[in-house]
Amino acid sequence: MQLSQRYRLLRAGDVVVDLGAAPGGWLQVAAEFVGDSGFVMGVDLDPIIPLRIPNVRTIQGDLTSPTVLKKISDTLPRLADVLLSDASPHVSGNWSLDQARQLFLAEKSLEAAGKILRLGGSSVLKAFQGSDYEQFLNKARSAFRSVEVAKPPASRRGAAEVYLVCRGFVGGESLV
Repeated sequence: MQLSQRYRLLRAGDVVVDLGAAPGGWLQVAAEFVGDSGFVMGVDLDPIIPLRIPNVRTIQGDLTSPTVLKKISDTLPRLADVLLSDASPHVSGNWSLDQARQLFLAEKSLEAAGKILRLGGSSVLKAFQGSDYEQFLNKARSAFRSVEVAKPPASRRGAAEVYLVCRGFVGGESLV
């Protein structure tokens, strides 16, 4: 909610895809912003709380699976205006492993943008800072006209998680 208000990412009528959507908080926020004329799709490995909102659909599945990406594409009314990814692995307590797994999910979310996000669209991608973070940041910068690193007040102080607020999707061969 804080990021959406600060950056004005979600608008009435938008098509929004939320990767890593469980338990469903972003879905509720997105549905409120896009209104009855918009559409929101949530995807997660874990079950997502049913929202019973007519223009919200959910898929329980692996965002890294081509089958799930195809299912998303087939369900969307058109290419997405906004791709949200709050995807995070089940943490093991081993920072190096957890950070690598989270960046893998962030990379897969960025790749998904190449298939389901319209040109000019926006994205918010969660990333854990650490090794390979700069490489991921550069890849995001090559796919969008503007990328800002944000840490909303809701994030724990001292946590290595940040959100990349990406605007002006230009695509890119490295995403396919």
